[in-house]
Amino acid sequence: MASVLNEAICALIGIFHKYSSREGNKNTLSKKELKDLIQNELGLGSKMEDADIAELMNGLDQNQDQEVNFQEYISFLGALAMVYNELLKGE
Repeated sequence: MASVLNEAICALIGIFHKYSSREGNKNTLSKKELKDLIQNELGLGSKMEDADIAELMNGLDQNQDQEVNFQEYISFLGALAMVYNELLKGE
């Protein structure tokens, strides 16, 4: 039986590939794919405007290739986990 943490990691990987395989390079997220992922998979996604997504994309895209690779995606999730941790500690 798989552990909860193992299942969570597999889910994070699966979500990346679910969206990255929609168009263009199958191993990166385009701006549209990132927007779809955020809007469909994160509670805050529906509140984000296109300008917010563009700003986030610019911040994530470390190599400035106009796409988010898996390493950049994982960095985003790490930062997001830090924000969630701070919010949960406040409750």
